[in-house]
This record gives sequence, C-alpha cells and structure tokens, in this order.
Amino acid sequence: MSDLRGVLGEHVDNGSVPGAVALVARGGEAEVSAVGGSMARDSIFRIASLTKPITAAAVMVLVDDGRLALDDPVARWLPELGSPVVVRTPASPIDDVVPANRPITVFDLLTSRSGHGFPSDFSLPAIQPLFSELRQGPPQPHVVPAPDDWMAALSRIPLLHQPGKTWLYNTSSDIQGVLVSRVANRPLPEFLAERLFDPLGMVDTGFAVPAAKRERLTSLYGTGENGFELVDGQNGQWGSLPAFASGAGGLVSTADDWYRFARMLLAEGAVDGRQLLSAESVRLMTTDHTTAAQREASALFLEGQGWGFGGSVDVAAIDPWNVPGRYGWVGGTGTAAHIVPSTGTVTILLSQLQMSGPTPPTLMRDFWTYAAQS
Repeated sequence: MSDLRGVLGEHVDNGSVPGAVALVARGGEAEVSAVGGSMARDSIFRIASLTKPITAAAVMVLVDDGRLALDDPVARWLPELGSPVVVRTPASPIDDVVPANRPITVFDLLTSRSGHGFPSDFSLPAIQPLFSELRQGPPQPHVVPAPDDWMAALSRIPLLHQPGKTWLYNTSSDIQGVLVSRVANRPLPEFLAERLFDPLGMVDTGFAVPAAKRERLTSLYGTGENGFELVDGQNGQWGSLPAFASGAGGLVSTADDWYRFARMLLAEGAVDGRQLLSAESVRLMTTDHTTAAQREASALFLEGQGWGFGGSVDVAAIDPWNVPGRYGWVGGTGTAAHIVPSTGTVTILLSQLQMSGPTPPTLMRDFWTYAAQS
C-alpha cells in the first residue's frame, strides 16, 4: 500500500476489523490515519497490554527516586510474597510444592521472571488459579478483586518456576502495579498521573473515561459466529475507576498520548527539559534481559524476540519489521506500540477488534511491514 490510510482501509473495507487509528513517526514527523466508523485521531481505546511498558516506567521512577533497588526483595512491600513456594514440576498438582530457592526481587518482576504468569501451556494445574482467583485474562476491570485481596489470593498460588528462571507472561506486570502503589503509598492511578501522565501531557490516558470524553471511547469487539460481537461499549466497564487498577492491561489511551510516552523514551527519559526517567532507567527498560532458552520456551508470546522491562526487545531479524533494539508490545484488544531507538521511529496501532490469541493478526503485521518500509 502507498500510504497508511491504504493499509488500514484494506482491512476495514474487507470486513476484518471495524476501525483503527495508526501513527508512524520518524524524526518528529508523524503520519496518522483514522479509518472506519467514527474513528478520529483522538479516539480513545482500551490499550490492554500497552499498559505494561508504562507500569515498568513507573517502577523505574521509584528506582530513580531511590525508593527501590532492582535487587531488593519485594517482600518488604509485598509481604504476601515473603515465603513463596514452587510446584515441584510445572505439571505437578498445586499442592505438590517446594520452597523457593531465593526471594523474588524487583528485577524478577520487571523482567517477567517472578515465577508467576502464563507459560505456553495454559493447561498446567498451577495456571488455573490465575484465571479463577486473580481474574487474569482479557481485561475486565470490575471483576478483579481489590489489590490487598488480590495479593492475598496470589499468596495462595504456587509459583510455576523458581524466581528468575523462566519468563512468564502478564502476572508480573500486575504485581508491579501493586508494588508501585505500596511503595508510593498512594493508588496507582494517582501516581501515574502525577509522575508520568501530567508531565507528558497524556491527557486522555487513565483507568477510566470521564463522562465528558465518553463519546470518544471506541467500542471493543470480538469475533463471533455472526461477525463482530460487542465486548464493551462506550458506557461499559471503563466508565468508572475499578477497585484493581491493572498494571498489566487496564489503561485507556490515544495514539498521540502513547506517542508522547514513546518520545520520552527516545529522548532518554527527558521531556521539555525535565528528566522523568534517568537515561540509565530507559536503557534498562529497552535492553533484552532474557536468555536464548527463555526466549525459546516463550516463543508463543515472544516469537523469538527478547524482553526488557514491560516490553519485548528485538534480538533477531525474523520478520521485515524486526530491528535490533526495537522495543514495545502488543495488546489483546488489538493494539501495538513500538519504538526503534536506532532510527527514532515510533509505530502505534490501535484497533477495535480483540485478538483471538497471542499471535498478532494480519492487520498488525501489515502495519508493521508498512512502517518498516516507509
């Protein structure tokens, strides 16, 4: 396709997605397109796991403040994780456990290697309580227990692997959100607003959409037997703050808001002459911390790439859009956002269609191909 509108328009016209907004920027010049229904540049989307890099950045704000260190055991603030046990083997029953061989650290959480989370095999016994007790899965803000209750439930679920051993998806980011709240002694939404959203001008990013902005909130759809099926509408679950602000997937945002966050990362943590994050913190966020064996075991999610803090980091040129050091992630609500530090590129795609699994859909892959060639 010759332009971004053409890439999005093909998928809207053939009925594969209801609508989407996308942004491709390099050197401060941004190409933006909004296609389908009532889509506009300032449309608000449930960004799902594009929340993860933002939550990791919040943890690093506290590290920069000197209130956390990467090698700190998290039990100081999360006593529920003070005496973790691990299933004897990944396939063992949840009551066949051994003590963890060391404490869970802040670094373990940031690299998604705390021992809690999703492996490639969702049928393992120790994984089932993540769904039933913690309500992990597609974002449903108002069905998740409040943080203290959530942590109490987590404390009763054994780790799938020893701390630091294996990359596991999602749960560590939610734990990060609770950690930020407890270290800062304030709710996660308040901390994010004060230390990241307000300084960056991310005016439409948060865990709920106020009534005055509700008309800009896009509807979220899934795919059913009769085509698109409504999952959450304008007056749905994001109409009020949830009891549990999910650091793994709870935010709503716009293309321009996430672009502001991306530009801060590309500027090594600076915005308008102010350091929101140290350059070292940004470097750590955007550096791969996984081993080859961890990447192979998690190929369902990572597709051969590595993981930094809160997002993947490209280490192999598997597809045309892979560039060493490319950092970002995808969201289960049909969203994706990445930066390429070596070229100063930002790519953001926000769609209305919920993904059916971890594999990025055709629209996403076509968008990434376009961005790599533009």
